[in-house]
Amino acid sequence: MALLYLKTLLRQLLLPPAGPLLVGFAGLLLLRRRPRLARVLIGFALGFLWLISTRLISHSIVMLAQSYPALDQSRLDGAQAIAILGGGVTHAVSPAYGGAPAAGPELLDKLAYGAYLSRRADLPILITGYRAESDAMQATLHTNFDIQPRWIDRDAYDTFENARNAAALFRHDGIERIILITTSVHMRRSVREFAATGLTVLPAPTDSLENTPHGVDDLVPTARALLQSYEAIYELIGEPVRQILAATHARRQIDPRQQAH
Repeated sequence: MALLYLKTLLRQLLLPPAGPLLVGFAGLLLLRRRPRLARVLIGFALGFLWLISTRLISHSIVMLAQSYPALDQSRLDGAQAIAILGGGVTHAVSPAYGGAPAAGPELLDKLAYGAYLSRRADLPILITGYRAESDAMQATLHTNFDIQPRWIDRDAYDTFENARNAAALFRHDGIERIILITTSVHMRRSVREFAATGLTVLPAPTDSLENTPHGVDDLVPTARALLQSYEAIYELIGEPVRQILAATHARRQIDPRQQAH
């Protein structure tokens, strides 16, 4: 678990905005001793942060990171269950819900889509996250949508554990074909992890983007664009890391069908 916390800390320090800010601070420290290098570092940090905070650049990074279109709802036949992945802001205590735990906007979007598909296709739901996150998911499904998930995984700290734990629960009940709900940029890595356990996966991203015309205002930095860039850059880095870990058997899902051979 300590290694997982370290991974989270490194991610927060290296990815924007912290990573570029640290480069800029290094430039400030070098202003007297290495003024030319310092100006390059400061200019890079400011320019990089500005660019990835614009909708023009963030949209391009997201388009590069996402791999699956919106779910074709005519293909729901054969699906046996829905898996909703955690991720995003959660409120352990939400005054708006009388002090109960509640999902933040991004996670609420996943739960709302899961509830919609569950009712449309009459499918049970699995939620997977880490402790307070799963509690918030369960409470939000019950309070907002009057749905009780059939399976609850409270011990998944990352995507690898989401897939491993969910697959074990599904296998116990003979589930092999699932609808997987997460964000569009997170979907590529999630599908790979779940498929590696032997499950057949129908990707159902919640927020797939399409190519749209851009205007001058798309060059103005916004907090939302910065967040989208952060999430997409993380996934663009995370998928090659997953491949390396799987190839070296450092962290590899086990497909029981292959294990039997």
